[in-house]
Amino acid sequence: MNRQRALEIAQSADMKHVTYNGHPIYIQHVNDQHTARIFALDDPENEFDAQLAKLNENQ
Repeated sequence: MNRQRALEIAQSADMKHVTYNGHPIYIQHVNDQHTARIFALDDPENEFDAQLAKLNENQ
């Protein structure tokens, strides 16, 4: 996923279908050119930084 799209998703009021390693996730914010702070929807207590390249939007 490119940085601009990750920023759009993070700022959107609508829930987007994004996955990381096949698991649905929520993007909290985009850190820099290459990572975003995320958590799995089924484990919101476990936040971590992920490579933007590993995030996929399912439309």
